[in-house]
Amino acid sequence: MRNAIYTFVTLLVILLSVSCNHKNKISTEDFSVALYTPRYACGFEICGDEHGNSLIRVTRPWQGEGEMPEQTLLILRDDAQPPTDYAGQWISGAAERVVCMSTSHVAMLAAAGCTEAIVGVSGKQYVSDPQVAANDAVADVGYDPNIDFERLVTLRPDIVLLYGVSGENTSTTAKLRELKIPYLYIGDYAEQTPLGKAEWLVAVAEIVGRRESAEEVFDGIESCYAAIRDNCARFAERPRVMLNTPYQEVWYMPSDDSYMIRLIEDAAGEYIYKGVNPTGGSKAIGLEEAYMLVTDADVWLNTGMCATLDELLALTPKFAATRLVREGRIYNNNRRRTPAGGSDFWESAIVNPDIVLRDLAAIIHADADDDSLYYYQRLK
Repeated sequence: MRNAIYTFVTLLVILLSVSCNHKNKISTEDFSVALYTPRYACGFEICGDEHGNSLIRVTRPWQGEGEMPEQTLLILRDDAQPPTDYAGQWISGAAERVVCMSTSHVAMLAAAGCTEAIVGVSGKQYVSDPQVAANDAVADVGYDPNIDFERLVTLRPDIVLLYGVSGENTSTTAKLRELKIPYLYIGDYAEQTPLGKAEWLVAVAEIVGRRESAEEVFDGIESCYAAIRDNCARFAERPRVMLNTPYQEVWYMPSDDSYMIRLIEDAAGEYIYKGVNPTGGSKAIGLEEAYMLVTDADVWLNTGMCATLDELLALTPKFAATRLVREGRIYNNNRRRTPAGGSDFWESAIVNPDIVLRDLAAIIHADADDDSLYYYQRLK
């Protein structure tokens, strides 16, 4: 009798083991269901399988030309395990503890209603989000490539969100792999359209299990942006817009396909350098050429570190006689700054392109009440 019971129990364990192994066995080929296909972003997609697992593919993690290495993150449900041939990153269940290496990641999690998931940031003194900035439990892990890995380990993060300007920091990712800390490059920086940048909040929300609510948030952003853009289309005149200030006597003008130029055009403005540098990033020009552009422009935006006219004229004294200085039609995107100098324009504006567009429409068409602007302010 005892032998019969032992045999029965042994067979039951084997059957359960086989059943569980079959249940947990997955393949990357199974991820054929499109969970989210971006309408504007060019750098990611979200796929799923029939078991509730999802896969984020990041095809454009940073700026640059040519083919880029694909980054992937598997988000596994229940007790599933990654395929044996899978070489990418993976997490088990929705991430509950996230480290953000860019303030734009903070803004995306805030838009998805998940700031409580943030346990670490890079450069906390520059973070504008009040819930994160004032939370003593959120640690500063330093800057890539000098991350404080000892502190990072103590945070027990489920994932680290990275960003790359022109490529992967292999020393950082190698160390994260050594520590068995999952990571993913978030490529909003590489997007060239305002709605494309904002749409990355859906990818970030998938990591924390809030994709569907983030989709609703993005739908609202898209609708507001489109309404403002369509309203701007009624303007018959398109005022000419100058951008930026010199750095070490070199003035950089963005290409026509850049994020800022799309905003200017959607606000019914005309980029004064349009057609000269169609693609390929910013182009350096001299101060003499910049002076001629300022002379011909109707409004001047994004004056960098210059917060007052005195600071601007100290940098560019020859420009004091220009019409824009006399009329005071110079604006900077530094209205919302942290005490340490962090700019909310590079944080929450990423997921609020509609608010940026509203600011620009008011400025470009000379309808700006200084108190009504959100990200911008007039240099005084």
